Amino acid sequence: MAGSTFQALPGFRDFTPRECAVRNYLFETWRNVARRCGYVEYETPILEDTGLYLKKSGGELSSQLFRFEDQGGRDVTLRPEVTASLARIAATEQRQYPKPLKWFEIGQCFRYEKPQKGRGREFHQFNVDILGEAGPGADAELIALAVETMLSFGFVEGDFVVRISDRNAWVKFAQARGVSDEVMPDFLNLVDKLEREKPEVLTEKLAKFGATLEEVKSFVANPQDAEGSFQEILTDLKARGFGKFVELDLSIVRGLAYYTGVVFEIFDSKKSMRAVAGGGRYDTLVKTISDGAVDMPATGFAMGDYVIRNLIEETTHAAMQMEVWLKRNAAGCEVYMVIPDETALDHALGLVTELRRAGISVDLPLSSVKVGKQFQAAEKCGARFALIVDAEFPSVKIKNLGNRQEEICQATELVAWIKQRLTEPDGPLLA
Repeated sequence: MAGSTFQALPGFRDFTPRECAVRNYLFETWRNVARRCGYVEYETPILEDTGLYLKKSGGELSSQLFRFEDQGGRDVTLRPEVTASLARIAATEQRQYPKPLKWFEIGQCFRYEKPQKGRGREFHQFNVDILGEAGPGADAELIALAVETMLSFGFVEGDFVVRISDRNAWVKFAQARGVSDEVMPDFLNLVDKLEREKPEVLTEKLAKFGATLEEVKSFVANPQDAEGSFQEILTDLKARGFGKFVELDLSIVRGLAYYTGVVFEIFDSKKSMRAVAGGGRYDTLVKTISDGAVDMPATGFAMGDYVIRNLIEETTHAAMQMEVWLKRNAAGCEVYMVIPDETALDHALGLVTELRRAGISVDLPLSSVKVGKQFQAAEKCGARFALIVDAEFPSVKIKNLGNRQEEICQATELVAWIKQRLTEPDGPLLA
């Protein structure tokens, strides 16, 4: 229609340079934490056979798929999560790698959910997994990485808590009341909504499983059946210095049907938003995906970009850390070339090429403009230095745009000079 305008679809986002910079901050932090903890990166396709997600995801996921038939007549889905794809890869490739597999992935996922704070229909997700290790040491290692991630974003004790639970404790609870294996996923999904569903609704639904709301709440308050595995993990985390960040909370169940044991979620301490991250044991998924060909215990967790960004922006010290990073890394260039006199243009262009080849990001005016506007352009693009090339060449002036100090340097020494100055802190920037 003439005159109509197009916008991003509901739940989808445009990434302007500022938004890309924030996304890069999240990605770089995730990637750095994973690598220093000994994980290697992998990637899976965004588009998968729908059957992969229907096989054993359960819960609400099957109703949230971006699912369609492609031109080849295949039933395909934009990936709603990564664990099923990882299980597929691990079943096929695991013989090529030493155990345990410690892998991580950062990529887009898609779910047809109602867009709201902390939730969109497309999102980026940090996935970290350990495959091939059944002991509690793997669970503790994974939770430790989750804590490391939060600390790396600038959060401190009191900002967040890792709530750990064990689905096996709930299975025992349900089995004691005659709940069959066939409807066990339905019971666990109901418990997963314990903090979100109205009490009267919970009472009615629990009655169908031979349980009362009072019994369920009492079990959460007195979680004896889960303390064994939790204590082993807690002992490990205390030795790492992370015991103060975790607590046992049986109200955490996780909605996906493939979880088999210890599960956990990270929340802000005020519980003002949905879970920042979550995951747990899925010891049978690889076997299910491979139709029994490969049996490999596994545990993993995921952190989405929506909620962690919200929490960063709402936590002063974490937000300040992110802003410092953005000022350092989101600038259009490190050096802006100022050319007061067109007769020096050839010299300036030669220096641009020399600096860029040395790995220094440089920008310059693409047409003749007044010097004042060139300095304005340098400020707007976030450059740390303005390089002034005029009739005095091969002497050049360098102005530090942070502290306003000027120095003179010979063109032959410029690359070394700039590289040295870029390693030094810029006082006003970090104030």
